[in-house]
Amino acid sequence: MLARMSRKAKPSHQAKSAHNFGGALRREFPLLIGLGTAAIFFSAGNQFVELVGHPVAMIAVFLWLFAVILWSAICVVSHADCLAIKLGEPYGTLILTLSAICIEVVMISTAMLHGANNPTLGRDAIFAVVMIALNGLVGLSLLLGGLRYREQYYNLLGVNSYLNVIMTLAVLGLVFPNFTTSKSGPNFSTEQEVFLIVVSLLLYAIFLLIETVRHRGYFMESEDVVVLAKSAHHPLHVRSTTFHAALLLVYLITVILLAEKFAIPLDNGIEKFHMPQALGGAIIAALVLSPEGLGAVRASVGNHLQRSINILFGSVLATIGLTIPAVLTIGLITKRPVTLGVEGANLPLLLLTLAVSIVTFTSRKTNILQGCIHFLLFAVFVLLIFAP
Repeated sequence: MLARMSRKAKPSHQAKSAHNFGGALRREFPLLIGLGTAAIFFSAGNQFVELVGHPVAMIAVFLWLFAVILWSAICVVSHADCLAIKLGEPYGTLILTLSAICIEVVMISTAMLHGANNPTLGRDAIFAVVMIALNGLVGLSLLLGGLRYREQYYNLLGVNSYLNVIMTLAVLGLVFPNFTTSKSGPNFSTEQEVFLIVVSLLLYAIFLLIETVRHRGYFMESEDVVVLAKSAHHPLHVRSTTFHAALLLVYLITVILLAEKFAIPLDNGIEKFHMPQALGGAIIAALVLSPEGLGAVRASVGNHLQRSINILFGSVLATIGLTIPAVLTIGLITKRPVTLGVEGANLPLLLLTLAVSIVTFTSRKTNILQGCIHFLLFAVFVLLIFAP
């Protein structure tokens, strides 16, 4: 009888495994779409490049690539969330941040190297990341979290650590070029660029040591918040660490392949329709931040404000600490000028954003008022793109 029961149980176990495998494949359907799109564009070669010269085709290809990249990026955040559950904070957030930075660097570099020389593209994209993350997404996260929970709590020591490094590197990289005299315009000399590359990478490495080893507790939620929020946590299909790490890597490679083609309709479209140059940087920033923004807002709605802060502040810090050195290195290698200094009304907006961020995170809790203020500053940023 035991043998018969064992034989009956065995097929059911196999059927369950097959069902789980089939469900996993269905959930990774965006990967097939992404790889298929990449195969079409790379096999077509220059035919698609010539096709996107027509306005209607240009818009269609732009929307197609934007949607596929966005879909793949959302899958990145899903697998990063699963890794966060497996590995714990802040490692899960760090994986998501570094993944997004890889996408950002590739998209900016391909856009810089495509078409006419645009020395401000890197600056526009970096500035847009700061504005979208610190104002748009922080504002939305605090607003939605405040509406649902009235007040939300976070680790003050961790936020202060983020803001200290963000303010230092933001002023050095985006403000100082307006006031140096070694080179005309809001540009650094070669010696200054090399210095900024070294100190940015060094300071970011020190911060990672603080975040992951020496003071890891600064970036973790209190136990009370985690217990209260468990019921609100978004359900995820968590599998092995190897499974999620491998798929995250494959999705990243897919996005990187598509980013090379996305730069063509983006650059041509801005030139064809006479749109502001800053719009290109804003579109790249919005696309890059989409997975992190989704994860941050989802965390805040689930009352995990500390994870939301880790994602958004970590993204800004990685952008300033890693993308600026990458952009400067590309400029030095290709002999292309790189303009980093934020000019016009954007300069006081940057300084105001940093000041408001300090005021917002001076206590251990937030409410909807801070969210509204940050969202207002984001609206000003959008206005200045089209009406500088």
